[in-house]
Amino acid sequence: MINTVLSIEAPAKINVHLRVKKRRLDGYHELESVFLALALGDVLCFELTGDEGECVIHGAGDIPRGRNIVDKAVSLFRARTGFSRGVRVCLEKRIPLGAGLGGGSSDAASTLRALNVLGATDLSEEALLAMAQSLGSDVPFFLYGGAAFVSGRGERIRPIEAPRGLWVVLVYPGFPSGTAEAFRLLDETREQTMPGEVDPGDTLSPAVLIGALQEHPSQWPYGNDFLPVFLTAGIPEAAEAYRRILADLAALGADFSGLSGAGSSCFGIFIDGGVAEKAKNILAQQWNFVQLTFFLARLGNGVLK
Repeated sequence: MINTVLSIEAPAKINVHLRVKKRRLDGYHELESVFLALALGDVLCFELTGDEGECVIHGAGDIPRGRNIVDKAVSLFRARTGFSRGVRVCLEKRIPLGAGLGGGSSDAASTLRALNVLGATDLSEEALLAMAQSLGSDVPFFLYGGAAFVSGRGERIRPIEAPRGLWVVLVYPGFPSGTAEAFRLLDETREQTMPGEVDPGDTLSPAVLIGALQEHPSQWPYGNDFLPVFLTAGIPEAAEAYRRILADLAALGADFSGLSGAGSSCFGIFIDGGVAEKAKNILAQQWNFVQLTFFLARLGNGVLK
């Protein structure tokens, strides 16, 4: 039997804006965010095997079977479609875990896309989206990629035009940030500082947030609700790392900088590639993971072998 192999890239993302609103009845929070996919990501290679029901994942580190989100995506795809072929997955991790860059969510979305091709199931966009939603709040975005205004718990995706001609310097400080713990800290801080508030703070309209993306980055009105909480109520060592990185990005010429997701990666947006390259080189002397990249206009297609 000649097995079909598909190689697919799972891009990272940053949130240039992340607003955490009220908690929903299902326990999730209402969000408003601007997601931008990056030309940096994990690489997954899928091969169908003759062993029915088998799923072997290489390169997933020390994560136990059943807890890796790729394994969960394969199991969910089987349950929803009846697909039973064995699958061998080689996962080349380039996105740090717990970095706020969506690595696991992107891997899961890429798995759904790959199996839909390899299994010749021809599922609709709606069917894939339903599976993505059950795997995690950020997974639906990675079925679209590019740029999007994201709301709800992450399931409402509005594709928008990605900014062009900009450079992104990513800095991972060397420690992960747990999403559940970040939301817990945010909720506790809000309960202490603004008790009784149903939906704390003001918000910008989606039209303003989307339109601002095409302006000069120095004029972006974006923010991340987790950052002030981490700086004032988080782990002191982490808070100091965030302060240092963001101050250095600004000093090195970033036109905009911020925290991605619920941490822990920081990013700087540059309009000058030469300035961005210099900043990357200087920061790489202080931090182990520093990357220079740019925004993806859309997702790349998988490559069949």
